[in-house]
Amino acid sequence: MKIIRYDELTEGALLMRCMETSGVSETVSGILTDVAQRGDEALYAYCERFDGAKLESLRVSQQEIDEAMAAVSPRLLAAMQTAARNIERFHSAQKREGFCLRNPDGTYMGQKVTPIEKVGLYIPGGTASYPSTVFMNAIPAKIAGCSEIVMVSPPDREGKIAAPILAAARMAGVTQVFKIGGAQAVAALAYGTASVPKVDKIVGPGNAYVAEAKRQVFGRVNIDMIAGPSEILVIADGASNPAYVAADLLSQAEHDALACAVLVTDSMELAEAVSCEVERQLRQLPREAIARKAIENSSRIIVTDNLMAAVEAANALAPEHLELCVDDPQAYLPFVRNAGSVFMGRYCPESLGDYIAGPNHTLPTSGTARFSSPLSVDDFIKKTQYTYYTKEALAQVAEDIAVFARAEGLEAHARAALIRIA
Repeated sequence: MKIIRYDELTEGALLMRCMETSGVSETVSGILTDVAQRGDEALYAYCERFDGAKLESLRVSQQEIDEAMAAVSPRLLAAMQTAARNIERFHSAQKREGFCLRNPDGTYMGQKVTPIEKVGLYIPGGTASYPSTVFMNAIPAKIAGCSEIVMVSPPDREGKIAAPILAAARMAGVTQVFKIGGAQAVAALAYGTASVPKVDKIVGPGNAYVAEAKRQVFGRVNIDMIAGPSEILVIADGASNPAYVAADLLSQAEHDALACAVLVTDSMELAEAVSCEVERQLRQLPREAIARKAIENSSRIIVTDNLMAAVEAANALAPEHLELCVDDPQAYLPFVRNAGSVFMGRYCPESLGDYIAGPNHTLPTSGTARFSSPLSVDDFIKKTQYTYYTKEALAQVAEDIAVFARAEGLEAHARAALIRIA
């Protein structure tokens, strides 16, 4: 890995990320239009074209889900059950109630919380399958009270979705599953077809085409975020184990050739040791080709004068995942302003958060942690305000309403208040 001193970095070099955008927007626009016009016919055609599968039905049958449950090993099922319990426990703490503020004059105002009725979950397929992502998206939706949770995921060439994904869907309370992926799946959820119900919000990560499709349908439906390639930033001091740090960097690099893995340390000795260790571990990875491209394209090691400067660099980069590999991570946490999820200490790898710990792994990427948050129960609710006034209470403020309205040139607004107290 390339080693750079922090004081020699330009802002552009610090924030460097690889993004795949060439030709994506136009391609996605064409797919969205096609699905909107041809519905299921277009979905079957794209599945055969992109996934190599000729489907008899877009919807996953109950029999297929039963077979998937039977096919998953007892050991994996046990791990999935542990994950589901932890995710449910963490996200249940996020559930919020409405409120009502009552005044002595009989007026009151408040806010009611209502679950979004129909949500669509995009679960990636292709080079890997992610049952963990099913839990991270479906469990918060279930806790929020969504009545319909519709999942889409691309099939393999046999027209099947990986058994662990279907098993996770059943365990998490997904109501319908469809064998579609890519921009066409987003289109189906946004517009609805004869087979696929139209939803109110689409959540879940995907490739550049999925992200662009979500961007283009936003407004017709809501979305959670525009997810970019995976990224991790590790802050480590000189006492860190270079093998641990290298493993953590590669845990994100193996996701995607466009992934970003960054180490920031105050120790040149550790930087050099981690660089060597990354190369050693790379040669042992089944997904070496993907991870190597990520390491070469947009990953780097940054050496700072001290760890507070490392935190400063992390806040500038606003990473999806941030590891504080130090003895006292709690001392640095108050200074972390921009990060999707923070992993504390030497024995808290990012993969713990991906699967078992409980906090969500659908996180803001590409620097958007500066202004956005991890997926949560809040993503599956909406808030409605309400107000009640008596005639007497309105009379006390009607003239103030009229003054405001007329200052803005809105006479009808003024009269709507004054007519009631004339």
